Amino acid sequence: MTGKFLQAAVRNKQFNLYSENGDLARPSDSAPKKNAKQGEIDIRALQQKRQLAEITRNRIEEDMRENHPFFDRPLFLVGRASQLREFCKKLVHSKYDSQEDSSNGGGKTKKRFKEIRALIGIMPYIDWAMATVTILSCISMLFESPWPTTGENLVMNNFYLQIGDYFFVLAMTFELCVKTIANGLFFTPNAVVRDVGGVMNLFIYFTSVIFLAWMPKHVEINSLAQFLMICRAMRPLRIYTLVPHIRRVVFEFFRGFKEIVLVTILMIVVMFIFASFGVQIVGGKLAACNDPSVASRSNCTGVFWQKLFVTRLEVYGKDSDTMHPKIMVPRVWTNPRNFNFDHVGNAMLALFETLSFKGWNVIRDILWTRHGAWAVVFIHIYVFIGCMIGLTLFVGVVIANYTQNRGTALLTVDQRRWHDLKARLKMAQPLHVPPKPSESARLRTKLYDLTMSRWFNQAFALLVVLNSFTLVIPWNVEEEEQRATYVFTVTACSAVMNMLFVVEIILKIIAYTFSGFWQSRRNRVDLLITIFGVIWIVLHFFVALPASKIDVQVQVELKKFTYTFGYLVVILRFFTIASRNSTLKMLMLTVVMSMFRSFFIITALFLLVLFYAYTGVILFPMVKYGMAVSKHVNFRTASEALVVLFRCLTGEDWNDIMHDCMRSAPFCYWIEGMNYWETDCGNFYGAIIYFCSFYLIITYIVRNLLVAIIMENFSLFYSSEEDALLSYADIRNFQFVWNMVDQEQKRTIPVQRVKFLLRLLKGRLEVDPEKDRILFKHMCYEMERLHNGEEVSFHDVLYMLSYRSVDIRKSLQLEELLQREELEFIIEEEVAKQTIRTWLEGCLRKMRNPSQTDSEGVLPVLQHSSGHSSISHDDPMMQRLRFEAVRGESVESEESNSSEEETPPPVRRKSAVKNRRGSIPDVLSRTGLFQEAARKFMVGSSSEKKQVKLQLNVYDLPDVEERGEDSPFSPKMLSDDFMGYHSPLVITPSLPVPSTQASPRPIMPCDTMKDIELWWNSLID
Repeated sequence: MTGKFLQAAVRNKQFNLYSENGDLARPSDSAPKKNAKQGEIDIRALQQKRQLAEITRNRIEEDMRENHPFFDRPLFLVGRASQLREFCKKLVHSKYDSQEDSSNGGGKTKKRFKEIRALIGIMPYIDWAMATVTILSCISMLFESPWPTTGENLVMNNFYLQIGDYFFVLAMTFELCVKTIANGLFFTPNAVVRDVGGVMNLFIYFTSVIFLAWMPKHVEINSLAQFLMICRAMRPLRIYTLVPHIRRVVFEFFRGFKEIVLVTILMIVVMFIFASFGVQIVGGKLAACNDPSVASRSNCTGVFWQKLFVTRLEVYGKDSDTMHPKIMVPRVWTNPRNFNFDHVGNAMLALFETLSFKGWNVIRDILWTRHGAWAVVFIHIYVFIGCMIGLTLFVGVVIANYTQNRGTALLTVDQRRWHDLKARLKMAQPLHVPPKPSESARLRTKLYDLTMSRWFNQAFALLVVLNSFTLVIPWNVEEEEQRATYVFTVTACSAVMNMLFVVEIILKIIAYTFSGFWQSRRNRVDLLITIFGVIWIVLHFFVALPASKIDVQVQVELKKFTYTFGYLVVILRFFTIASRNSTLKMLMLTVVMSMFRSFFIITALFLLVLFYAYTGVILFPMVKYGMAVSKHVNFRTASEALVVLFRCLTGEDWNDIMHDCMRSAPFCYWIEGMNYWETDCGNFYGAIIYFCSFYLIITYIVRNLLVAIIMENFSLFYSSEEDALLSYADIRNFQFVWNMVDQEQKRTIPVQRVKFLLRLLKGRLEVDPEKDRILFKHMCYEMERLHNGEEVSFHDVLYMLSYRSVDIRKSLQLEELLQREELEFIIEEEVAKQTIRTWLEGCLRKMRNPSQTDSEGVLPVLQHSSGHSSISHDDPMMQRLRFEAVRGESVESEESNSSEEETPPPVRRKSAVKNRRGSIPDVLSRTGLFQEAARKFMVGSSSEKKQVKLQLNVYDLPDVEERGEDSPFSPKMLSDDFMGYHSPLVITPSLPVPSTQASPRPIMPCDTMKDIELWWNSLID
């Protein structure tokens, strides 16, 4: 370790021994405390350990830089302090900070687009640029296709498709060069290649470069060029390494991959056991002749007439042997098309297909037909053990593994309740209910009460249901020709109910005013649908129906349009019923929240499916149509491949598609040396690996991860009200109070209104400013500090109240608990400083103007909270107090004459300063007197050079903001008493003084009062 580093470490260690007010701080003790309660976490010890770990890491890095000259030197060439490297670091690490202070009046915009700003700030700008380039390149790859067979739409033969590849390679080259210069390639603290993601980045980059340099024109099946094209198809996975949220999903999955591998091995063992048993009992015994009339293999020769089945409809001549279409085919002795048990490999493939419940009934029927009922027991036992139990176990392990790695499954009961509470608070929104009209507007008041009543909402919810019942019969011209009366009746009923919805809108606009009505999104949607309903009524009843007098054909076309438009309006109206019922609204919000929380896992799923789609276009582009592959199900383009894979994702005939893609010569056209887009063959082993891996990874694992996230979100909806830390009634109460305070319905209020809001709360969230004065101050200051005196949102105040209403040591997890403890410690410290500052400023102000204290000629009497006097009226010390007051006045007048000092400005609330804690000297240094008083307070008088420490608990300090001038601890009384009598003063209101004739002696509550007396004497002298 160098001397410079030692000197810096010692200096930091010395500074850490001092508190912010200059006192010597007690070193943190990381050892366990003897008096700690069971289950209590020592937050200070954990913070100390984290700081020591950071110091140790920094020390090791400094030691490595000193002793190893090539350490932290990118490519062993770029210097550590190089200007080029510093510029590249700024370029690599620059990102949008969503927490930065608003400037130039942009605070409201930032509050409004908080989610969008948070999304922009999840990764640096250079990563956003590369993600955009990668997406554009992937879109370009969607247009690559081997059809037509001339190859004109392949990237090798199309210049426009090559532009995307060149642009991607150039952009990634620039990115890797900048990141390598900034952070190094290998063996540096933040190297480009330090994990699997870095290796995959280099792999994708070099495969793209090699492909562009080679650009093969001749690509055969199973050749090196085809393998290179498959590696190039991994380009969408580049986004996995760029987006941290997707990377976190993959990391959480692979953290518990060991358990998934163990369950997979168990399933393979089960399949191997049943496959071996199947080979022994039916191996080589499932083959039969394709001519049903031939039973033996020796007679399966020649040709026969095979009937063709082209439709399942009951057409004329279908059952007639003479009229049914036939073709002549040769007789063949062969196994069933999709499975056999001739060896263990084919048997395990058949059983793997059976795991998805696809084709197991076909296996059962063939076994029954050719070997009797006893052979069916084998497949039924496998379906029960392998599918119903084994597959369910696999799915359960995937879900449990994800929840454990995410931490949800390991939460305590209180932590789980807090987790659910945060989800509830996130779904809670302001009511958007306009304020009640004044009493003078009687009509609006009555209509307001009417529209806000419960039966009013229930009545119109019933109308929505009845309106949807009008769709029981089709609304079309053909139905009108058969049942014109019924169609006219239901459309007329729907029109009447639409007019009632118009009345509802008019009543609400009158009651709320249009501005108040427009503030609710639900009202906007209702207004839009109602306007559509009125347009439909006019078009159908006043335009389409009377049009028969002009032209019948025109009337038919108009009716087709109006019927379609009408039932669409009814369907849209039905969706509004969710907003009229609290339970349905909660369910819909849960669905929406699940979609937002599942956004990154869905994105990861789509990117993986996109990689498989590109690979499918390379492996099975022109495969011959068969039982499953057709003009709607093929891999000729990436877009069609996406449709096929999303179909396979649901398990629909994926095994039949696989067997069609396994087709090889001689069952297809193939000549040695042909390009893969010129043959209609598939790829036998490629199809097995492709479809089995897709179904295992996508369907069994990734899809179940999505199920786990949705289950976690919906557990909140089904949780009982008794388990909640805050009930829906408490949240509803807060919504009503917020609606009263936020009269402009902006979803934000000035921070000054938080005090008023807290005083109005009732129930679990109630805060009494008289009984909980310190808590009230802490809550107000928290809002001011976190939002820099700007506007606070609905969720900001709600989260703050939630933190204050629970036991954070039991409900919060470790990281969140450490952050919350640190915040509350800072708030408590700042509130204590504010209280001390206010008290000192009051004392100094009264000392500068003592004439105000003697204007009445009688010194006020100090009283304790118990109501007894601490100084008797007959006390002989009164004369001394008056004398000292007069002496202080004369001294003050002389000082005022000798020095021209301005009157200190009125006390202002301390504004929060970002990244720095305010201190008492910083605040008192506004004027010369305050600066001198602060200097003497922190350092001491000129005669005494020793430091005077002041230690006051925030709970023992006088509350000058809440008490008036008559309070026993007002600045006026304290200053007068100090000026007249220099003995220790009692400032603790909790100590009563007995009422006696003799003047009681002042009580000495603690030794800190001596420090105050010495400091005050130094000021007087």
